[in-house]
Formats: sequence, structure tokens, C-alpha cells
Amino acid sequence: LAQGSKPSQRFSVGAPVAKMVRISVLRDCLNNIVNAEKRGKRQVLIRPNSKVIIKFLQVMQKHGYIGDLEIIDDHRAGKVVVELIGRINKCGVISPRFDVSVAGIEQLASDLLPSRQFGHLVLTTTYGIMDHEEARRKHVGGKIVGFFF
Repeated sequence: LAQGSKPSQRFSVGAPVAKMVRISVLRDCLNNIVNAEKRGKRQVLIRPNSKVIIKFLQVMQKHGYIGDLEIIDDHRAGKVVVELIGRINKCGVISPRFDVSVAGIEQLASDLLPSRQFGHLVLTTTYGIMDHEEARRKHVGGKIVGFFF
């Protein structure tokens, strides 16, 4: 390139520029957590925030897979700081959110989880977001959101 000359524009004026879009904020959140966990980080910043993310993380916290949650309200999409304690091996989202009957919970758990002893499925039911054991106790089905172990 000659001194002082500008590189030629490859795009014509007004051409739409391809932009990455977020498909699933929950999937991004769980991927960030797994990646930070693999790197050995103590905490991870999740953004943007959503009600589903908060409920999913509260289920994980209830079972002792993550530490404290700090929700930061920045008058936009919000952020969450998650304290990691090194117990997560894998967590993920099931998309699309398949319907799960009470009878089908056991089969789905055996398909997705490594063992009957540990790991949890997260379901969204009419009683809110909960893990598969609580859903079986309350005798409710719902839609599967994700899993962690």
C-alpha cells in the first residue's frame, strides 16, 4: 500500500454487514461457566441477565455446585457474578425445550446424566423452575431447560 493512500472498500455503500446475534443467553451463560471452571477461575461474570438464568443458577446453588450469586443491575440487561467452587463438570441447555411427563423424567435422566447418583435435570413446570427430583416429588411434568453435573 502506497504511503497515504486508503485501502479500497470491499463493501458497496449500504450493503448489510453480517452481525453475530445471541440465540440463547442461557446457553452463553452456561458455556461461560464451564469454560471458567475448566480454566480454574474463582468467579465469572455473566451478561446479559434474565429471569431464567437466575432461576437456573439458584437451582445449581441449592445443590452446592456454585457459590454466591451477585446480581448487578446496570439499568440495561444486567449482569451476574457467579462464585465458582470447582464442582461443575458439565452443564448445558436442551434446545428445543421438550415436553417431559412425570413418567418420562426417569428415562430422560438416564439418557442425559452420567449416573443415577449425581447430576440434575432442570425443568420448567407450572410451579416454577426446579430440578427433576423436586418435580417427581411434586408429581409434575413440564419442559426440560437443561442439565448440570
